Amino acid sequence: MLAGVDRAAFAAALAVRLRRHGVPVGFTGVEDFTRALTIAPPGSLSELYWAARISLVRRQSEIEPFDEVFAAVFHAVGPAFDPHARRRPLSPANGTADEASAPLPTVSHYDPGGLPWMTLPTVVATAEGSDGPAVPERLPSDAEGLADVPFEQLGDQECELLGAWLAATVAAWPVRRSRRLAVSSRGRAIAVRATLARARRTGWEPLRLARQRPVDRPRRVVMLCDVSQSMQAQASAYLHLMRVLAVVADAEVFAFATTLTRLTPVLAHRSTTAAIELASERVSDRFGGTRIATNVRALLASHHGAKVRGAIVLIGSDGWDADPPQELAAAMARLRRRAHRVIWMNPRAAAPGFEPRVAGMAAALPYCDLLLPADTFGSLRTVLTELTRA
Repeated sequence: MLAGVDRAAFAAALAVRLRRHGVPVGFTGVEDFTRALTIAPPGSLSELYWAARISLVRRQSEIEPFDEVFAAVFHAVGPAFDPHARRRPLSPANGTADEASAPLPTVSHYDPGGLPWMTLPTVVATAEGSDGPAVPERLPSDAEGLADVPFEQLGDQECELLGAWLAATVAAWPVRRSRRLAVSSRGRAIAVRATLARARRTGWEPLRLARQRPVDRPRRVVMLCDVSQSMQAQASAYLHLMRVLAVVADAEVFAFATTLTRLTPVLAHRSTTAAIELASERVSDRFGGTRIATNVRALLASHHGAKVRGAIVLIGSDGWDADPPQELAAAMARLRRRAHRVIWMNPRAAAPGFEPRVAGMAAALPYCDLLLPADTFGSLRTVLTELTRA
């Protein structure tokens, strides 16, 4: 019944409804209910009723409000699952023990709006002719709901929320093989020093060979972000992506328009708001012209150019360049020979029927491994996925 539902959120939401109607559900009951849903997932409404009642109800007097809440939420007659739960006590007048059962309570005053499902909020009907329970539909979280909204329609708080969402996306990071070796049972080569050290305990007879393998290191990432006038709508969102790379992946990040500005120290700030503000103040030529070829040459000629060697280079720009296309092609050729991979993010690439007709984009495209659209935070998440695959 609860396939795809956040069980903890579901149990907490049901507990809140019960507390509003006089059932004192504590944290222990919510934890017991969550474990019950995990260990024995209910296959029917009756099983869900008993799992919730056993876990959340502690007293006889709490059964009636519990049934009312359960019936209103799931649009079912809750007391029908246990018709003998609330028989009236023996009347002191006649003292008969076979008193008829009390009439089942009806739900008329409760708001049947359903639970705030977190992941599955709305309810849809099942297949035609079936009498089974309705199946809730999946609802994205606040961040996922804004993932496909264009950058120009997002505010600062929404961008900060989506920036944290991007940081949580990075679960694994690409690695590279280093020259260092480490002793490992999965290695193939013989570790001579470790083998001799073990042989000291056996009279210098190497009874057991030690193996070694290369040590994997995280692959370096270098990002160049265009903050010119044509990229004004995307610049703020790209700064959030650059901060994620600087904090999570220890990347080198640069912003460029007419000049190149290194933003790695300021974007590594613990506060997202402070990092974005410091980065905006650091870039003096923001929302000006664009000179991509000049800035790529400046990066390769600087002392930070060595960090490009063997790294994944990420360039975020729409391709509009004031430099001649042949200069950009020469600079990109040098960058491609030095880097491991070159990925270009273009916010215009998401448009239907997009073709790289801009002279700068057409000149740089032969030296790029991937051209990805980057007009929403959802597409930026796709960029991070491609980075982890590299």
